[in-house]
Amino acid sequence: MEFRYPTAAAEVNAAKLKYLTKNLSDPISGKNEFERLTKELGNSIDGYATWHPVLTIPRDRLRPNEDRAGDLFRLYKGLDHVVKFVKGFVSCPYSEEAANSLVEQVRNVPGLDAYRLDKPLYHDNAYPVVVVATEVTLEADGTIRSRDAIAWCVQELVRNARQAEVAETWWNLKGEILGEPHGSRSSLLVNQFTGGHMRKILDALNSSGMYGPVKEWSLEMLSKKKRVLIAETLLRTALKNYDVNHQAFEFELNGEVCQAEVRDTWSDGAELFIQVTIGNSDLVVSGFYYRENDCLESSDPKGKRAIAEKFL
Repeated sequence: MEFRYPTAAAEVNAAKLKYLTKNLSDPISGKNEFERLTKELGNSIDGYATWHPVLTIPRDRLRPNEDRAGDLFRLYKGLDHVVKFVKGFVSCPYSEEAANSLVEQVRNVPGLDAYRLDKPLYHDNAYPVVVVATEVTLEADGTIRSRDAIAWCVQELVRNARQAEVAETWWNLKGEILGEPHGSRSSLLVNQFTGGHMRKILDALNSSGMYGPVKEWSLEMLSKKKRVLIAETLLRTALKNYDVNHQAFEFELNGEVCQAEVRDTWSDGAELFIQVTIGNSDLVVSGFYYRENDCLESSDPKGKRAIAEKFL
């Protein structure tokens, strides 16, 4: 489904509002507080891009040698019941001591700020704390200012380039670069202009050879219909060549040698697990076949586009 910013923002905000107010004795007060937070921090989101300051600032201060920032719970002590927004997040611990400690630890880090809320969120006995990345500025559309987002993204992309073994494609990394939820080149964090330039920069870095050979894995550049067709073609061909006396076997299709494995899950023939691999994981797909209704459920194929398209 195509990513539409207003729809995505409304859906995530509605879900997070419900999460933070459903247990309150005064949900209307909680709703007002949530709306105030969206005005201060922007829309709520499901996940940060790896370059976002709320992740990179504490990572660079506490774990400077780590490749990636990781999640909030590894970077901040005392978090509980967290909801993320574009500019920061709110945590609702049950301990006032934990809340005060979180405020103190964050205020000692340049580029971040934190404060306690007077009104409850998530639960009447919780002590909400708001953490803000003070250098994040929003565009008029509610996304992070383009020049800042691109600069932070580039800094993260080149941070460990000399230790890289392979280059990751846009389709492999777009969730990490755009945050969640996202479309093909935009999200609730960055608009299409920003996301489009991030993709061009990544493509240029990959083409330079700085990271090494390109690792293809995600096939999301192909439509869902095409990915399903690729998976079903390989899995049904494996089924056709399956012999109950040989769990692992090979077959050739469209010029490729395919290694297949078929396992009878319950040893009664009702459910079969199937996996097909080409080369050194150049293309991998797996799924389950249910004999009673001739139903095949498959995972998304992963691997190299050129090989995958042979099975369209």
